[in-house]
Amino acid sequence: MGQGMSSGSHIAGWQGCPEFRRWNSLTRRSVLAAGGAASLSGVLSNRVAQAGPAPSMAGFGKAKRVILLFMWGGPSHLDTFDLKPEAPDEVRGPFRPIATATPGVHLCEHFSRLAGLTDRVAFIRSLNHDDPAHLSSAHTLLTGHLPPVNKSDAEPPSQRDTPHLGALLNKLHPRTQSLGLPGFVTMPWLAYHPAAPGGKAPGQHGGWLGKTFDPLLIEGDPNAAGWQVPALSLLDSSTADRVTRRTNLLDSLDEQRRLIDLAPPGQFLTKQHQAVDLLTSPTVRKAFDLGQEPEDVRNRYGRNIHGQCVLLARRLVEHGVPFVSVNWHNDGSSFWDTHGNNFEKLKNQLIPPSDQALSSLLVDLADRGLLDETLVVWVGEFGRQPNINKANAGREHYPYCYSGLMAGAGVTGGAVYGKSDKQGTRPIENPVTPHDVAATILHASGVPHDQTLPDRSGRPVPLYAGQPMTKLFG
Repeated sequence: MGQGMSSGSHIAGWQGCPEFRRWNSLTRRSVLAAGGAASLSGVLSNRVAQAGPAPSMAGFGKAKRVILLFMWGGPSHLDTFDLKPEAPDEVRGPFRPIATATPGVHLCEHFSRLAGLTDRVAFIRSLNHDDPAHLSSAHTLLTGHLPPVNKSDAEPPSQRDTPHLGALLNKLHPRTQSLGLPGFVTMPWLAYHPAAPGGKAPGQHGGWLGKTFDPLLIEGDPNAAGWQVPALSLLDSSTADRVTRRTNLLDSLDEQRRLIDLAPPGQFLTKQHQAVDLLTSPTVRKAFDLGQEPEDVRNRYGRNIHGQCVLLARRLVEHGVPFVSVNWHNDGSSFWDTHGNNFEKLKNQLIPPSDQALSSLLVDLADRGLLDETLVVWVGEFGRQPNINKANAGREHYPYCYSGLMAGAGVTGGAVYGKSDKQGTRPIENPVTPHDVAATILHASGVPHDQTLPDRSGRPVPLYAGQPMTKLFG
């Protein structure tokens, strides 16, 4: 499914989100009003947080690079990292917990590879918020701030969005420009929900920072025969030398415009130069070349779109790209949005490639001496409802309690942060929000807690809207 899919398109086998019918019954005026109130609430809570005590500096600046594995759709916490074997049948489901490398920590039996690596991972079992809509909750997770319109699946991306965390870090730490490498990469698509009126999730681009800070989007299936990075493909009649000469001519023309007081060079020209760097740099081409990986390594990650995207993410951070986001791909079914047939999809389609790719990434980064300075985050926009739908063995959206994990960059392995109640309905210890996840990424990346950036009107905007989970770091 490409970027051009209209909001009326459907994925084969798609069962839809019942929640959309409820949200669509709201008027646009009421949604906008609610969104404005929620945004104001976010600003006020942000000010309170800024006025509060300074958080611990544990883990500050440990992450030189970040890999975000965004499990688009909302994985069930009860069937992945926070099983409830003592809960009633209608809650616990058929999956069984298995022992792991960490005494007392159990995972779903289908995360068999990760089970042997929990000494490198910190699980977060107390994530929560109150937004059951895919699009707006994705914005909150990916940016650390409430979207312009909260609790909405009808609001598409806009320049009012808060910049993606990768865009913010690219703005603050432009470390890769001299190499021609992008500072922020997203693959294999911009997360899109065919049953959501808004389509693409907001918060996946440069937002109010501008298009200069949009990610380099790598689309397609890296496992497909003959696949190439579209952004690095020259036209048949072009060469790197010809592209360079044309760029020099463009620079000359732009200089003439400047001298006669015409419009100064803008973001479009900046993006052109970035594109030329990508097309002509041998360093860039090497970083993106999966063909340089031995077959056994490619097989270890999984010969599927997710596995090869995660392997490419490892190659990119290894070559100097500071932020890579791997969005769960268009799987032709339901992503992690398992309203129906939850257990069959998790067992056969979702958990195995995720388990294989994540486990291989952790081992690979450690073996290459990169894990200590690379923050790996695995998380979705929300969890799934504890009660199972008897009619179709599915679970509905549930933002009030869910799970994720972090590893690397000083995160203490073999740890569990937070705790949910006996049926996974609410956090009962150390509750945290997507704002806190984002704050933790910023903190680990060395962004000061009082850091601001000017928005499009010049108003200074605090980058933190939550508190970093500093207890995760040793």
